[in-house]
Amino acid sequence: MADHEEEDLRTALRMSMQNSPPEPKRSKPRDGPAGAPTGLPEESSEVKTRRLQRELMATAAEKRMLDARKASPSPSSVSGSAGSSGSALAAKVVRKDKELSLEEVNLGKGLSEEDAKQLFSMVFGAEVTKGILAQWSNQGIRFSPDPETSMGLVQHEGGPCGVLAAIQAFVLKYLIFCPPELGKVVPNMHHNMGSRTLSNSPCVASNNFASLTEDAKARALIRSMGEILFLCGSNKRAVIATLSVIGDDTERSKDNLDDEVITKSLEGLSIESAADLHKVLRVNTYTTRESAFKRLQAVIPVFQSRMGALLFLISALLSRGLDLVQADRDDPSLPLVTAPFGHASQEIVNLLLCGQAVPNVFDGKMDLGGGMSLKGVSRPVEVGFLTLLESLNFCKVGQYLKCPKWPIWVVGSESHYTVLFSLDTTVQDENELEGRESQIRKAFDAQDQSGGGGFISVEGFHQVLKETNVELPTEKVDLLCSTGFIVWSEFWQVILELDKSLGGLKDSTGLMGKKVFDLYHFNGIAKSDLNGNQLSSGGETPVQRPRLTKLKVSVPPRWTPEEYMTDVAVSSGSGGNESGGKVTEIAKPEPSQHAPLVDCIRTRWPRAVCNWIGYPPSIV
Repeated sequence: MADHEEEDLRTALRMSMQNSPPEPKRSKPRDGPAGAPTGLPEESSEVKTRRLQRELMATAAEKRMLDARKASPSPSSVSGSAGSSGSALAAKVVRKDKELSLEEVNLGKGLSEEDAKQLFSMVFGAEVTKGILAQWSNQGIRFSPDPETSMGLVQHEGGPCGVLAAIQAFVLKYLIFCPPELGKVVPNMHHNMGSRTLSNSPCVASNNFASLTEDAKARALIRSMGEILFLCGSNKRAVIATLSVIGDDTERSKDNLDDEVITKSLEGLSIESAADLHKVLRVNTYTTRESAFKRLQAVIPVFQSRMGALLFLISALLSRGLDLVQADRDDPSLPLVTAPFGHASQEIVNLLLCGQAVPNVFDGKMDLGGGMSLKGVSRPVEVGFLTLLESLNFCKVGQYLKCPKWPIWVVGSESHYTVLFSLDTTVQDENELEGRESQIRKAFDAQDQSGGGGFISVEGFHQVLKETNVELPTEKVDLLCSTGFIVWSEFWQVILELDKSLGGLKDSTGLMGKKVFDLYHFNGIAKSDLNGNQLSSGGETPVQRPRLTKLKVSVPPRWTPEEYMTDVAVSSGSGGNESGGKVTEIAKPEPSQHAPLVDCIRTRWPRAVCNWIGYPPSIV
């Protein structure tokens, strides 16, 4: 602090020696007219000198702040390492924003030509085709009008599916687990949402998505977009990009900002070069979630327009900062939108899911030696990611993306992104009986003095029973100890037949550690109805709708023989893990169904068996 004051003093003294020194601010005249009464005792020379120094320092500080404003950094140069001086400058900027007219605030700032060139080159590269640009300029962020898939965002163009799928995952988080009006999890909300519905809440805890109101969906969308942008901005800021051609004086003309007005404003608009971006793009930066949510609510029709997906991607990139985005990547020379089909790269998806544009899906960094490394996901995430490429051994998804906070995953294939989710958070819980098996085996191995031979002494056996709280009948103990040593395979068979209440693994439900739960898969690509007998209101073209598929998943414990994997215990009158009564029968094994999505699911739940009704879930 003393160093800053000394520097300010030196600057002020240099300014005071200029030919035309600036007039310092003061609350009273420095020198009154000669002989004029002041009514106050005369200042000593020391006090007068200190006061003069403070006034000159204030003048120098004002000049420095004015120069800093004139040379304020562009969105691409903002990093997350701003110090106290950056905070002071941000506070000044906030105060200055309050002085701006309402119209200036709403229109936002334009990008410099340099930033526009960097942004366009980063996203599309130098050899982008008009077809790819058209894909990204004709995809809005809109919910499906179909009641069965009303919670889903519709995709009409190939390419932006990575952006839509990431937003969709967060939307489902808010619709299923978080009341949108709060924007956060209710503290006393029961963790398992699979079997009940919150009263007086727009949340969905069942598959009755048709009950969602338009207001609830809109609030979930706004919360999701805001959360993603702040995630990209290191929870410090969100940059929201809109278009100057819309002329959105939203606070005073909110009623006029509708689809018809926006569609008319966008007539003839195309983004084919950095110059086009420089001409029409306008950005606003927000440092509080409340202000960002308010802005998103005002301009949500813009994001629902045909430019919506591209504008949101630009908003995310600017929220992160263009320089930081390039620093996140392993090869910043490649465009984020991949050729030749214009798909969103893994870097775009990772940016929206974890706030960093890293290109890989493993945890942390992979050291290659020689000072080189590959960047992966560095922290836990709210919603996760699974990929078909892992089942083909092309990559390995780390635990951060594979086990997110909420049971929602973006699913990647070779050419498309979709979303997989559950209504029940317990689907991610560890298998109770497998955990018990690991505990018993660990205690057994600790007593194994054979070098891994799988047998222990009688004395060691009694120690295992004590440590694991296994209560074997006396006749079982005598039988196992009759040879003078105990073999693991024989002991394990006894444990499987021993009831859970006695420390064994016998399950009275008949599931024997099998997990049975439901998953839902949503593909936002609008496709013609496969039945071919449903027509639109005009009666001319088939209904275009996304597809929502419910899958029944059975995950056996790792010791279950393959031929028994599909045995599922159910109670009469109900099925799966929704049973609340006593198990009365064991269902006949259901034939395992297969689709590429099943391979993705098995990267999360090995040996999972999936069944569904109707058309197979599509990840393309």
